[in-house]
Amino acid sequence: MAETRKPTFKPKAGSRPGVVSAERSVDEPVVEPPKEAGPKDSNVLVFPEPKGRKRRRTVLTVLAVVVVLVAGIIVATIYSPVFAVRTVTVDGVKMLQPVAVQQALAPIKGKPLPQINDAEIATLLKPLVQVRSVTTEARPPSELRVHVVERVPVALVKNGDAYMLVDVDGVQLGSTPDSSSVPLPIIDGQGTNPDLFKAITAVLATLPSDVLAKMASASATSPDAVQLKLNDGKTVVWGNADEKELKARVLEALIKAPVNPKVPVNVYDVSVPRHPFTK
Repeated sequence: MAETRKPTFKPKAGSRPGVVSAERSVDEPVVEPPKEAGPKDSNVLVFPEPKGRKRRRTVLTVLAVVVVLVAGIIVATIYSPVFAVRTVTVDGVKMLQPVAVQQALAPIKGKPLPQINDAEIATLLKPLVQVRSVTTEARPPSELRVHVVERVPVALVKNGDAYMLVDVDGVQLGSTPDSSSVPLPIIDGQGTNPDLFKAITAVLATLPSDVLAKMASASATSPDAVQLKLNDGKTVVWGNADEKELKARVLEALIKAPVNPKVPVNVYDVSVPRHPFTK
């Protein structure tokens, strides 16, 4: 068993009394502090990072930067005053005046284009009964174009001393004191059954505008028995609402067909559109 040696201290020659001075014996071994392991320690193996992992980390970093930049651009666009509405242009109006639409859309002035949608525009134009539907088109940096689809009057309904213009849904679009000033047929709206009224207006809405202008009146005893009266006194037997588009084309062709003076036509029957006849 090895012998444990304790360090011995020898007083230094010439030292003053009361002052302790020590020296390590030359025969004692010197103990050096342990060396810290460094990156070049021969006992540590350093493996390079896999290329796939490094590539994925680079791609993810780039994607994150792109997402942040795109989000910033979108937010800046939505709220930027650069894209605030300054000009509103309107098309598709005939019954309405464009200025009336622009006045109704005054609340959107100064609002950024990306914040405006068709639903908001439709809500603002709802008080204008002539507007059936609306779509919008943004033209940066500051113009909003509004495309209006108006309701189309298909008949006149007598109301006291005036005549109301109504569309296929029965919506009142205006009035006139003189029925001859508007080329539309007259419907007796007093006490008319709603189903009959709807059947009549659905037929009138199907007719081409030039044929509709030739109509003097429209009536029905049932939804399956709609009849029209032309300005020249001739009658159109329409029948029910089935194949109404085909019936409209057939009626247009019959009206425009040359008439033999020796065989006058008083009735156009298109109730069976594939086998129409006149009498």
